Amino acid sequence: MIPTITIRPGPVPPYEQIRAQVEALINGGLLAAGHRLPPIRQLAADLGLATGTVARAYQELEAAGLVTTRRAAGTVVAARTPEPPADRRGPLAQAAHGYTTTALTLGADLDEALDAIRTAWPHP
Repeated sequence: MIPTITIRPGPVPPYEQIRAQVEALINGGLLAAGHRLPPIRQLAADLGLATGTVARAYQELEAAGLVTTRRAAGTVVAARTPEPPADRRGPLAQAAHGYTTTALTLGADLDEALDAIRTAWPHP
C-alpha cells in the first residue's frame, strides 16, 4: 500500500502526476527500497484511469532507476546507492522537478511552493 495518489485535471498528464508523486514518496523516504507498489490494474481502478496510463508511469519510474519490475514480485522500489555528496546538483534537480510537478498539479503558484519548502526546511 502506498500513500494516496491524487489525480487533478489540468495541464499535467495523469501518468506524469503518478510518476511525480511516487518519485516524491521515494525521494522523501516514505517508500523504502523493497516496498511493493500496487499492481497496475489495481492502481488504475483505484484512480479511475486506463491501465496504460499507470503502466506508463511505472515505466518512467523504472527508466529513472527508482523501481524494478519482475513478473513474480511485481513492481518494487529499487535499492539505491547514495550519491557522493560532492555532486548534488543532479539529484537536487530531479527532486525539484518532481516537487514542481506536484505543486503545479495541486494548483500552487511559485510563492506557495517556495513557502512550503521554507516551512519544511529544518531550522537549527
